Amino acid sequence: MFNYVVSELNRFNLAYLHIVEPRIQGNVTVEDDGNGLGARHFRSIYQGTIITAGGYTRESGEAVLEQGDADLVAYGRLFIANPDLPKRFALNAPLNEYDRSTFYGGDHRGYTDYPFLDELKVLTTV
Repeated sequence: MFNYVVSELNRFNLAYLHIVEPRIQGNVTVEDDGNGLGARHFRSIYQGTIITAGGYTRESGEAVLEQGDADLVAYGRLFIANPDLPKRFALNAPLNEYDRSTFYGGDHRGYTDYPFLDELKVLTTV
């Protein structure tokens, strides 16, 4: 059924198709065996831009782009904890660990209080 639906989406000139990889099961990331209904599977069916998400690291995100399985990679949890994620990737800098218990509600804690890389440098030199 998914193959049919995705093939029909080609008729609508959408900006993109956003696919969350099947290796995400709630708050657990499982190993990707390459046989799921993810970006790799739908690349041959969908003719437009594909954005994929789902537990990617810098390395696995780069790999999916190099393989041509998707056009863009979305980072959710890593971006929440690293508001300067592109800069960290470019510099191969360490990443802040995210706190899943603060996701989807509450106050600013865990949403707007993760330090930027520049802030960490200042904190470690003081």
